[in-house]
Amino acid sequence: MKKDIHPQYQDITFTCACGAKFVAGSTIKEDYKTEICSNCHPFYTGKQKLIDASGRVDKFMAKVKKANAIKETKATKKTKKSSKTIKITTEEKEATEE
Repeated sequence: MKKDIHPQYQDITFTCACGAKFVAGSTIKEDYKTEICSNCHPFYTGKQKLIDASGRVDKFMAKVKKANAIKETKATKKTKKSSKTIKITTEEKEATEE
């Protein structure tokens, strides 16, 4: 092997948000922090746990709420428009009957 071309391999500590720590070999030079590990992952524990690190669920719920509001306003505009056409057609019928 050639010298000085390969990264240095060392033991580092992986720390999870739940507090679990693991020592493993890596080429990373500093300790690594992670949000989830095998001690707290729902697949391994069997417990459902919502992890929302960047507010993704809140953003999604806001989008859904906004979409529903737009849908309701379009529906009300459509009903107002259709009620106007009904009035016009009723008036026209009366005018044609005379």
